[in-house]
Amino acid sequence: MPGMAPPILTLRDIHLSFGDGPLLAGAELYLSAGDRLGLVGRNGTGKSTLLRIAAGSIEPDRGERFVQPGATIRYLPQEPDPTGHDSALDYVRAGLGPGDDAFRAQYLLTQLGLRGDEDPGRLSGGEMRRCALARALAPLPDILLLDEPTNHLDLPAIEWLEDELRRLGAALVLISHDRRLLQNLTAATIWLSGGACHRLDRGFADFEAWRDARLNQEERDRHKLERQIVREEDWLRYGVTARRKRNQRRLRALQDLREEKRRRRRTPDQVRLRADGGEASGKLVIEAKAIGKSYGGAPVIEDFSSRIQRGDRVGIVGPNGAGKTTLLNLLTGILVPDRGSVRLGANLRLAALDQRRDSLDPGWTLRQALTEGGGDRIEVAGRSQHVMGYLRDFLFSPAQADTPIEALSGGERGRLMLARALARPANLLVLDEPTNDLDLETLDLLQELLADYPGTVLLVSHDRDFLDRVVTSTIAAEGGGQWLEYPGGYSDMARQRVGAGETATNGTPARATTAAKPTPGTAPPSRRKLSFKEKHALETLPGRIDALQTEIAAHEAALADPALYLADRAAYEAATAGLTAAQADLQAAEEEWLNLELLREELERI
Repeated sequence: MPGMAPPILTLRDIHLSFGDGPLLAGAELYLSAGDRLGLVGRNGTGKSTLLRIAAGSIEPDRGERFVQPGATIRYLPQEPDPTGHDSALDYVRAGLGPGDDAFRAQYLLTQLGLRGDEDPGRLSGGEMRRCALARALAPLPDILLLDEPTNHLDLPAIEWLEDELRRLGAALVLISHDRRLLQNLTAATIWLSGGACHRLDRGFADFEAWRDARLNQEERDRHKLERQIVREEDWLRYGVTARRKRNQRRLRALQDLREEKRRRRRTPDQVRLRADGGEASGKLVIEAKAIGKSYGGAPVIEDFSSRIQRGDRVGIVGPNGAGKTTLLNLLTGILVPDRGSVRLGANLRLAALDQRRDSLDPGWTLRQALTEGGGDRIEVAGRSQHVMGYLRDFLFSPAQADTPIEALSGGERGRLMLARALARPANLLVLDEPTNDLDLETLDLLQELLADYPGTVLLVSHDRDFLDRVVTSTIAAEGGGQWLEYPGGYSDMARQRVGAGETATNGTPARATTAAKPTPGTAPPSRRKLSFKEKHALETLPGRIDALQTEIAAHEAALADPALYLADRAAYEAATAGLTAAQADLQAAEEEWLNLELLREELERI
């Protein structure tokens, strides 16, 4: 339902079909001034298409689009094309209106790390995304439609963008796989599923519990409908046949039930992820001692040391150009350091997911990409599987097996790269920006796979939430070739940086500095110990976690009652809100306990 203010953008009863079936079937979207909407749903459900219809770039088969007269709209597509302009600045200024501030174009490009004189035809993926963002933001539009704005951006750029969008007064519709961005910016959520829009008048932080409760209710309703159909079919087959009129009514009722069942679309299949951990590696996986690497005399990696053991999940973060991929290649032995040494453990078998998808020949078909050019079978997790079955595991239809890779969407290419990487027996997974173009549900499954994976993971990512959920330590670029390793995920790293006496500005942690080493003849610093408060928290948090798990189970049991929603709406809402709050409290308690446990282990090693 729209808010109290009149909508400045309305999409009503939107229908659009591609190929064999409908993509959008009665989708509706209302946007009032100042609204902040997150548009979420599985890959392929039509989110980008709906946004393009809202932007006016494509026409639906049927339905109404209304934009308040005089309202300005700016749209950021997933794959912008700035070619045809003399420079990046010309491309951004071409999106300005007659009364817009021309100086804002240069300001935004500078903030996003571009000069403005770049050739649009030679921009990298990340530079092209920054250029298109500047074009969308420069006119200060009334309506801003953003499709995956953080793709190919580094963490500093994402945090800058988040602050910029928070300050803008534009009504916003945001498609993103970045949970943190959605949580921080949205006040309402539109879930696109089954061709229709379902609105939650709360931000993304409350969405997943609400969606799961709806899906559970729909599954119970579906089961009830199917049992009713079975009963009616049984009655028609074996019941009394003397009263013909009554039979005809029952037959029509059965046909109505079957039609309703056809209208109810089942929840889309989920990607089935599994990884072949191969034979276990040695306990020591990688040991780097004082390694350094320079290019053109400038240090990219300087005096970095780390010891990575079997089962560790190590995140690597930093701005574009800081040397994340270089560090990854040094740690895995692909590059030789200029200084220092890297020792790799015994029996390592590596599988990698490349950030730029360079290992994919665009002329290959999906079948060729998975079988390396020949045959119809693939070895997965120690057993032979037909390539068609493996494609279905990653939501590709058999008809797509001979589709060239160049015809795939970004999300489909991302799933294909995952399929290739996870099919190989490996005890060391190297994932360079694996979250690009993946939907939230696939990210959840990838997170679960990595949690159960028996080997070791090296992960380069700009996704703050994904890092928090997956990694056990974070290696961060500190400038000047310096890198530091912090226990925990991205948020843990940010807290430790600020906790070390740094100043945070605009929500972005200030850069850490390497601790000074004691000079000969000076006393070493006193050994850090856990405070009383930290010790007390370590002792009491497990009980708190158990209590929260019990509370969550109680809420889930209440919501499992199919009659609750209709019988007592207030109780249903209270249980849903209680479940959301308890899940958030549990995550916070588990993170706090993990941080303290990591700190305790670190202090014991000193």
